[in-house]
Amino acid sequence: MHCVQHLYIHIPFCLQICPYCSFYKEIAGPGKADPLVDAIVREAELFGHNAMPRTIFIGGGTPSALSVSQLERLFFGLKAHLDFSGIEEFTLEMNPATVTSRKAALLRNHGINRVSMGVQTWDAALLETLGRVHDASQVRTSFQILREVGFTNINLDLIYGIPEQTLRQWEESIRETIALEPEHISAYCLTYEEDTDFFRRKVKGEFREDVENDAAFFECGAAWLAEGGYAQYEISNYARAGYACRHNMAYWEGGDYLGLGPSAWSTLGERRWQNVPDTAAYVRAINAGVRPLRNEELLTSKIRVAEKIAFGLRMNVGLPGNLLAAHPDLVAQLCAEGLLEQNGSRLCLTSRGRLLADEIASALME
Repeated sequence: MHCVQHLYIHIPFCLQICPYCSFYKEIAGPGKADPLVDAIVREAELFGHNAMPRTIFIGGGTPSALSVSQLERLFFGLKAHLDFSGIEEFTLEMNPATVTSRKAALLRNHGINRVSMGVQTWDAALLETLGRVHDASQVRTSFQILREVGFTNINLDLIYGIPEQTLRQWEESIRETIALEPEHISAYCLTYEEDTDFFRRKVKGEFREDVENDAAFFECGAAWLAEGGYAQYEISNYARAGYACRHNMAYWEGGDYLGLGPSAWSTLGERRWQNVPDTAAYVRAINAGVRPLRNEELLTSKIRVAEKIAFGLRMNVGLPGNLLAAHPDLVAQLCAEGLLEQNGSRLCLTSRGRLLADEIASALME
């Protein structure tokens, strides 16, 4: 069995549940974190023997909601069972409200070399709409703490398409973010996912999606970020030279990865599985020495090709033209319409095509 080079670890705890978030998460509470940390370490011991990670991404939830001692136990435990010698990129997600000098120093000491921090917006009213627990001043303070302890690779997440958000507010959020000079900026369009409060409010008619408005946000955001020195390398991701997220690139290029923790997904060859999205059930399964599976599927070559098309189109470098050899007429039509373009042996979406990426990918996967 070949070594898995990409590792994802899911920490589901949050200080507060954001009404737009569809990831598996729960409110942090006493007595929850310690058993989970121990279970993740045990899962690495039981099922991570073929992992030799080059990239690790600890996401959530809010991984930084763990205490210093819990984070330390997690890192020491993982290092006892996994080979960390080849790590190139080690990311941990943080909420600005949970950054302290002690916690940031601990992360650096344990080899974390990239932090992804959820800013979302700099506008106080919009932060309240999103249910965020931080404010703009905490972002600046937290960013400065991360710099002071030596982090030289920081990503800041932004969201556009927030209810009542104006283009001017979006521009201000981007300007404020660029002013901090992070190495990477992610700019995501708000989506109304089922099982979220925002989705229920949309169904009631309180919120509504505005596709044209979102397109304007996307185009203006891309232009402002380019002006600020950030090159777009994927529809929602922008970076200074050399700072594209290697872990996410592995996903988009169809690489194998191992997921640890409740709800985490894994893909290995023709197999894909998901851990149960229930912390208590996950801990019970691990303590019993069994895989905490929710579901498992076999990936056919057709599914693999379809995923390479969908993710490849999202990247600015596009995908090898031979992946679309089965659709010569559709490719020619999309090129004629200015949505797709040839770049050597690769096919890429044009700037206009990126506005319709999902629709184009769906058509090409049929």
